[in-house]
This record gives sequence, C-alpha cells and structure tokens, in this order.
Amino acid sequence: MAEVSLSSVQIISGNGSFNAAVLDRFVRPTKLPNCGLAYKIVAVIGPQSSGKSTLLNHLLGTEFKEMDASEGRSQTTRGIWIGKCDGIVPSTIAMDIEGTDGSERGEDDTAFEKQSALFALATANIVLINIWCHDIGREHAANKPLLKIVFQAMMKLFSPRKTTLLFVIRDKTKTPLAKLDKNLRQDIEKVWDAVPKPEAHKNTPLSEFFNVEVTALSSYEEKEEQFKEQVAELREQIVNLISPRGLAGDGRGAVPASGFSFSAQQIWKHIKENKDLDLPAHKVMVATVRCEEIANEKLHRLFADENWLALEAAVQEGPVQGFGQRLNAILYPYLSEYDKETVYFDENVRTVKREYLLSKAFDEAYKRVPDRSTPPPPPANFWSIAPGVASAAVSATGLVLNFIG
Repeated sequence: MAEVSLSSVQIISGNGSFNAAVLDRFVRPTKLPNCGLAYKIVAVIGPQSSGKSTLLNHLLGTEFKEMDASEGRSQTTRGIWIGKCDGIVPSTIAMDIEGTDGSERGEDDTAFEKQSALFALATANIVLINIWCHDIGREHAANKPLLKIVFQAMMKLFSPRKTTLLFVIRDKTKTPLAKLDKNLRQDIEKVWDAVPKPEAHKNTPLSEFFNVEVTALSSYEEKEEQFKEQVAELREQIVNLISPRGLAGDGRGAVPASGFSFSAQQIWKHIKENKDLDLPAHKVMVATVRCEEIANEKLHRLFADENWLALEAAVQEGPVQGFGQRLNAILYPYLSEYDKETVYFDENVRTVKREYLLSKAFDEAYKRVPDRSTPPPPPANFWSIAPGVASAAVSATGLVLNFIG
C-alpha cells in the first residue's frame, strides 16, 4: 500500500467522491487517533483564486498547492484537501476547500459549493472565510452569495455547533479595520435575516449559531513582509481560539479523534444524499461503530493470547486450580485497553459494548469447560475488572449466568 504524504491529501474529489482509504492512511502517521478530544479542525472557504491555500500555508505551516499568479487566475484546489498543521497545539488538521464562484463549474453549478460549506461547518472548529476587502459593502459582491451558502448550509444541521467564523479580509485598504469590521457585520446580519429558516429558528440570532471574529491582511503580492507579520499575529489568535479556554476550545461537541475518519465519511454521505444532519445522533452512531470495532479487536487479540490458549488447554485436562483468578489476570489488560481507547465516546454506548466484550469472552471461556453443568466461578475480582457494568449475561448450553455490578 502506497504511503500518503502528511503535507496534503485530497479526501473528497472534485466530483464528490470520498476517498476513505487515503484519509485513513493520512490519519495514522499523524497520531491523530491517540488525541481523544484534544484535536481541532480549521477549514477555509472563499471565492476561487482569493489566496486560501496561500493563507493556510503561511498561517498553519501546511503545504497545499498554491496558484501561480504568472499563469493567470484559475482553479488550483479542486474538491476538499486536508493537511497536518505544523507546530500547533492541540493537534490540528487544516482543510482546504475548493473555491466558490469559479468559472470551471459555471454559475448554475452551486451544489458542490453548498455541500462543501456544510461539510466544513459540520466538521471544523474554526471556519476561515476569505473575502476581498473591496467587496465589503457591495450588495452583489462575491461575499454575499458565499455568506448565503454558509447560512443556508447551517440550516441543514438539526443541532448546530457553535462554530467560530473567522472572516479574513484580504488586500486591506487604508480603511480602518474597525470600520471594515462594522460594515462586514452589518452585511452578515442582513444576509442572516434574509436566509429562509425552519420555524424553530425563525427568530434565532446569529450569535446562537456562530462566534464571529474579523481580521484583515495586507496584499501578499504587494506587501509580502507586512502580510507575513500580520499572519503571525493571526496564528497566535487561532492558537488562543483553540486553546482549552478559547471560543473554539470546547471539545464536548467533538467526535473522538479515533472516530474522525469514519465520522467524516458518514457526514459527507448524508450531505450527498441531501439528508438533514442530526449531530448528536451522528455521534452515537459513530460511537456504536467504533466501540464495537475496538471490542472486536480486543477479542481477536485475547483469543490469540498465549496465556488464554494455555488456559484453554489446561481446562481440557481437568479442573484448573484458581481458574477465576487466571481468567481475571488475562482479561484485565484487554478491558483496560478498551476503557482507555473508548473513554471519549458516548458513555452508554461504550458501556454496552464493554458488556458485549465481556459476554463474548466468558462465553468462549465456558465453551472450553468439559463439564458445562458445573461452570467455573466468575473471576475473583469481577467488579474490579468490570467497573460500571450493570450486568453481563453469558449463555452456555442453555445456562445463563448473571453477574451484577
């Protein structure tokens, strides 16, 4: 299997195909699955050829392909790409999204723009919105359709996340930032008020859905040194935003990192099928799949464990002295690993799948006992290896054992 670069990989093609294999091979060497809830996603959206990839590369140390201005202004990023951010704590993934309003797709083909905006809103903690300074205040400027797309996309989320929208004003003029900030926020409120909303959110203010931040950068082509200095300040702002106490630092709504790949794939599937996203239900679904996968992986390793195999062989020869204690000692490391790897998933789901792991393990153990009419006792310290388990029912030849903890 070919190695995948950490610099940048395309996870969703221009035609909307999700490349799960590439994402899985990208995530593994980043050690993202070990991060629990301590990881962040920063996405960028904006008009085509507005310098989104250049911004991410200077801001977050990524290596996305940039437009060559000498070749003319054309589409550089197609589909959705991700890259590992350099030197950002907590571990952060950047998401570079195909530009809006591109001539390649045509003015009537806005489906991918809406889909990619919704994907960014459903997965990212911070969404950078790249806009031109000279477009602020214009009724039909490029930022208005973009804002409309973002807000309409958010209406597709049953349970909106409090996403941070960080508007990055590009090629700042002499107009003071405070004035640009005021004008932009007025534009944002007008678009928000005009966007059709479901009945439940008819009067919901923008602030219930988004944290809005505004910054401005000088022209990269004309004032490169000033641009780099401002980007360094913006990097510090983002680090503060994603810190545990920052506006985008709350990880309670996040899917644990080990489930990110599966979660992203399922979110994109729902978006492509034009289904409304119920994010809490989505989190439970991801937890169910991942906790069962982790439980099955522990069972697979348990049943190949040399101590387990030795215990199996011993019970075939007759009663085993200290059977419960030996079984306890064998099971404990695998249960501990399961607990560690599932700690950030939904509590109810991980408890159910822990019972499933125990049930399968005990069932397999009792199958090996020659005289099944008198099964061996449960492990001596059952409650210490199964904290929080309400019950584990194990069937063996019609006999049901219930251990209540």
